[in-house]
Amino acid sequence: MIPGSFDYVAAKSLPEAIALLEQHGDEAKILAGGQSLIPILRFRLGAPSILIDINRIADLEYIQEFDGVLHIGALTREAELDRAPLIRHRYPILADTSAMIADPVVRNWATVGGNIAHADPANNHPATMLALGASVVAQGSGGQRVIPITEFFTDSTFETTLQPQEILTEIRIPAPPEHSGGAYFQLERKAGDYAIAGVAVYLTFDERWLVTSAGIGLTNVGPYPIKARDAEQALLGKPLDETSMSLAADLAVAAARPNGDGRGPVEYKRAMVRVLCIRALRKAQARARGEE
Repeated sequence: MIPGSFDYVAAKSLPEAIALLEQHGDEAKILAGGQSLIPILRFRLGAPSILIDINRIADLEYIQEFDGVLHIGALTREAELDRAPLIRHRYPILADTSAMIADPVVRNWATVGGNIAHADPANNHPATMLALGASVVAQGSGGQRVIPITEFFTDSTFETTLQPQEILTEIRIPAPPEHSGGAYFQLERKAGDYAIAGVAVYLTFDERWLVTSAGIGLTNVGPYPIKARDAEQALLGKPLDETSMSLAADLAVAAARPNGDGRGPVEYKRAMVRVLCIRALRKAQARARGEE
């Protein structure tokens, strides 16, 4: 299909983009990578009267680590997460996640900020950010807000706590402590497809290799990105062995809320959450031990 007509403005600064959002209200949409927005326009699932292109805004594309935090600019392309040595060496769970997004052509355009702000429960990054305990930075006319990722997604599909005149500008992830590791696994029908189910895991251990913190996020098994809190809590203070992994995986399954569709029935998706959770737990532990 052909999109409906709309006006187009390329903002040259963040204040200009925010002013345009305030001027046009709900009729405006932000255009970053466009990998989610363009299909919405083509299928006429949305019909904004104006697109505000933020790609020409300087200083929104970067990957930097300082003061114990990884800072990722909202316009950072998924391909940069694929290539960046800092990500591959210190944050391999992010490389796992970006590598599963569509194909290289899409990853050259798709942005990390757009993937998160779109709040599609089938997108990869929301689950990983929930596992990592990330925060996002929102900029509006009233100033800057730092929003914990657990407060960013709502219990409604494609909805966040971003205000209508705010723009997501940065993602912040705590730097990995010693004896920590994470992993993301998903099952898909074919390469580049949305996940049938996906699981992100991030673990920290003490000197005795007991779990001191755990994060588990689920992809495309509910109407919104899911944080498997009971599964996380079940791991704390325990060694990561077959018993604790099995319990955590069962609790992750209990947190999932899949619907049956063309990607499989509910029972199949729940079974895949369990399998993927155990795989991610094992790989997270191996990375924490320096075995990968």
